[in-house]
Amino acid sequence: MITRRITPLVIAAAALAFLSVPATAQDYKVGALEITHPWTRATPSTAQSGGGFLTVTNKGTTPDRLIAARSTVSARVEVHEVRMDGNVMKMRELEKGLEIPAGATVMLKPGGYHIMFMGLKAPFAKDAKVPLTLVFEKAGSLDISLDVEALGAAAPKH
Repeated sequence: MITRRITPLVIAAAALAFLSVPATAQDYKVGALEITHPWTRATPSTAQSGGGFLTVTNKGTTPDRLIAARSTVSARVEVHEVRMDGNVMKMRELEKGLEIPAGATVMLKPGGYHIMFMGLKAPFAKDAKVPLTLVFEKAGSLDISLDVEALGAAAPKH
């Protein structure tokens, strides 16, 4: 049997290897709901609005509903959808919220359902975090952070 002594140099090398792993978005859970990959885009300095994106998976046996969202970064926060009306793309608030069916996954993404931040108090800066509270009809409230990706990003890089 061969035994090896672990030296401080080996420990330091292992620690550096872990530090070089890229950071990933935080995942969250409230009740039967799992929220993954929360993100947003950096905004120009003159932008008055921004979008928030994430994925909600309902691991339960009953539906839930995202009924509101709140944040300190803007005057208003709404749950929106983008929909085609003939050849015209329209965006509107979902006044009754967004249903999360039992056993289903709902993606909030560019060009579809999303969180709309209106009346931004400051631009979203790349690599920053945007605080957001999601309010679900049954599961309750959950505080999360959105990772700010590059201006015009199509999806998170993690």
